[in-house]
Amino acid sequence: MSNDATTPVPDSPFRPEPGDRDLAPQFVLPLVVRIERAAPPPRTDALETAARAVLVMLGDERSTGDGEWARAMRDWQDARIRKVVRRARGAEWRRAEALPGITVIGKTAEVRVFPPVPLDGWPKDLARLQVSGTDLDDPEPPVDAGLSAPVLWMNPDLDMSAGKAMAQAGHGAQLAWWELDDAGRAAWRDAGYPLAVRTPDRDRWRALTTSGLPVVRDAGYTEIAPGSCTVVADHPALR
Repeated sequence: MSNDATTPVPDSPFRPEPGDRDLAPQFVLPLVVRIERAAPPPRTDALETAARAVLVMLGDERSTGDGEWARAMRDWQDARIRKVVRRARGAEWRRAEALPGITVIGKTAEVRVFPPVPLDGWPKDLARLQVSGTDLDDPEPPVDAGLSAPVLWMNPDLDMSAGKAMAQAGHGAQLAWWELDDAGRAAWRDAGYPLAVRTPDRDRWRALTTSGLPVVRDAGYTEIAPGSCTVVADHPALR
């Protein structure tokens, strides 16, 4: 599921209006979730694992400085911030694992994140994977999230596919990462990027969107209307 998020910050890769970033070469961060027929992961676990995968890629030493992925990461972040979530199983998953990237494992979910690629330059073993129809359920409602760790709050009024929601959770985690100082990032990384993804009630959602915390607004390319608030990134250090 392809997503392009926006937030009303001048010259931000998430802003809704066209800008200079749209003139730059466009890249996408690929994520592949493992969904075996007999044992698909719970939806919330998949969302949380995807969000952590984005953070793992952002914080990896290969993504910064003179690292082997640093140029691709800079090019991606200099343009629009796009993420695409696709699914794989069996031999498809094994081929995806053979490509350069990082596999992040949740409670049962597995998500592999890859360095950014041009919009029209996908590796063939990723390009052939399905992008639609990634629907997952939670067998039981997730337990209430404590506020000692970051929480990515999802809009209770939006009906998003699992792939769309995974990308949006990744956007929220990335906004929180950008807002933190170096010490805050290091502390989050050293703790293993703990986080939860939850859906609040409508009253709490309204309060969250006006709290000053980072808010993801979708550009509206797929599934939902342009400018829709999808995620509030509630990191303790940003409250």
